[in-house]
Amino acid sequence: MASGFFALLDDIATLMDDVATMAKLSTKKTAGILGDDLAVNAEKASGFVSERELPVLWAISKGSLLNKVIILPIAFLLSAFVPWAVTVALIIGGIYLAYEGAEKIYEYLVPHPHEETVVVVGDLTEEQILKIEKDKIKSAIVTDFILSVEIVIIALGTVVGRPLVFQILVVSIVALIATVGVYGIVALIVRMDDFGYRLIRMNDRDKSISDFFGNILVKALPKVVKSLAVIGTIALLLVSGGIFVHNIELLHHFLETWPSFIRDFIVGLGVGIVALLLFTGLKKVISAIKK
Repeated sequence: MASGFFALLDDIATLMDDVATMAKLSTKKTAGILGDDLAVNAEKASGFVSERELPVLWAISKGSLLNKVIILPIAFLLSAFVPWAVTVALIIGGIYLAYEGAEKIYEYLVPHPHEETVVVVGDLTEEQILKIEKDKIKSAIVTDFILSVEIVIIALGTVVGRPLVFQILVVSIVALIATVGVYGIVALIVRMDDFGYRLIRMNDRDKSISDFFGNILVKALPKVVKSLAVIGTIALLLVSGGIFVHNIELLHHFLETWPSFIRDFIVGLGVGIVALLLFTGLKKVISAIKK
């Protein structure tokens, strides 16, 4: 009896060790999307008055958790009953990621005017300000839903073929890490400038140590957000390229003597450019038909 109990404990320990290993691998696989998620949410959570930043971020975090509660059961059902659909969803998601990465590069290389709406907070009532805040939160949660689907599908793709319980444990851990990790870091980023201002106000002396570090934090915030956007774009193309190379037989041996990260980037960028051209052309055709 005792030996059976200890054997059970050993099996559980082995299972959890395997889960931890695969969760680590899956987190690495989803790192590109997490980087983009981080950049997007840092931008979405900024621009509010200081005392509203954390409540807004908390509202977005709760929405992100709800997104994953909706997505996870659907993903597990697909894996259990239609496993080939996971690969299909993975490739479709890869096309979306490649398109998004290529579009960001296009936006940077080919600047064009955007409609900008300037809102003067002082001219708005409290009710109007809260409505704008709710709209931004809703927009952030919708964006998070799309990214969450990609995170879950990519994580699931690393454990397809394993027992369902194993899949549930690994993917759920990755989803939780994605939410807690991303929004925890975003909270630190959006409060960076406030912490800097506090350091500056710590004393009245000019050129003090607190002033020095405070100014660094204040000036660093926009640069950090922009850097994350660049890193996120590169990561999107790397992740999407990796998806195509590993799941499309035709691309298995494409540039196989090259370093994998260069090959993945080239494949991701190539697919992204094609997707961008097709989507742009489709939009023009639809606009022409409507006229």
